[in-house]
Amino acid sequence: MTFASETPEPVTIDIVSDVVCPWCYIGKRNLEAALATLPADDVQIRWRPYQLDPTIPPEGIARRAYLERKFGARVDEIYARLAAAGRDAGLDFAFDRIERSPNTLDAHRLIRWAQSAGKQNEVVEQLFRSFFIDGRDIGEHAILIETATEAGMDPDLVARLLEGEADKESVREEIATAQRLGVTGVPFFIFGGRFGLPGAQPAEVLVSAIKKAAEKSGELVDNQA
Repeated sequence: MTFASETPEPVTIDIVSDVVCPWCYIGKRNLEAALATLPADDVQIRWRPYQLDPTIPPEGIARRAYLERKFGARVDEIYARLAAAGRDAGLDFAFDRIERSPNTLDAHRLIRWAQSAGKQNEVVEQLFRSFFIDGRDIGEHAILIETATEAGMDPDLVARLLEGEADKESVREEIATAQRLGVTGVPFFIFGGRFGLPGAQPAEVLVSAIKKAAEKSGELVDNQA
């Protein structure tokens, strides 16, 4: 089964995600493994916002205290399980480096702007890496501007936008729309605008979902028939 050359429209994959969600980072790696088995030009990735906790103040909150309030004595057990899952996906989570849990609204604003610049995947990857590997506070504007610069975006423009209210309501509305559609946790993958899969699915499951979406839109043909 291969992609048909006469149908140039790519299969869209919308990924509802939060950049402080470790399962979302694992899901990204699993998706990359899935895409490595498919023609690169036949899939279009779009990252969609979600906030696991929009009540975190703009300046963030001490990470360990926050998690202990949320999960109690299970924090270390949860970290151990996540670390093992991360290693399976090729990620070496450094949870001990994370000192603050940020409010991710501004990070999602940057991701939104990055889509227009064609740099969304680069920005998302760098935000995940900054938080989970380097332990950086991705709620800080300086780090967001640095991320934009490394991705090839205009840092002065991003700085001006971050200082204002640009797209805050748009991000909140997009999150509310996802929740109305039944998204209650992330990552959540939507294939071709037709059907969704929750969770950090294995690569083979994602490949099957992509092929299913492509078949429904006529983008795959069966060469074995």
